[in-house]
Amino acid sequence: MGGESRYNRLKETPLHHMSTTNVAESVINVSSTAASKIAELLAEENKQESGLRVFVQGGGCSGFQYGLMIEDAPTDTDQVFQSNGVRLYVDPISVRYLKGAEVDFVDNIAGGGFTIRNPNAVSTCGCGQSFTVDGESSH
Repeated sequence: MGGESRYNRLKETPLHHMSTTNVAESVINVSSTAASKIAELLAEENKQESGLRVFVQGGGCSGFQYGLMIEDAPTDTDQVFQSNGVRLYVDPISVRYLKGAEVDFVDNIAGGGFTIRNPNAVSTCGCGQSFTVDGESSH
């Protein structure tokens, strides 16, 4: 299967100052299962107006790794999307690696967690949290 990464909980980051941002048609999708779980987490933290930052950073066994965290507002350079009622904040560099990706929540015998299914990943590491894209690495 494409690149996948699992997260047990979303991490919270400090408030960023928000400028007026248009919400674009989403290039990253959130499954209905993940949207329900994200809504639960936002309610637990009393942050219903916050969004989910989805990002890619250098590192991991395969060159890149995913990140998810709850944020109060986007930064000035973020692209803002909405999928299944979830606001997504994505930095301009991460967008190019995440086009067509889906955030999902899986619950199985090994436990539950968030998974990113990424059609751009050509290989993944056994850890399930890092990936490689065609012709690029973070090194």
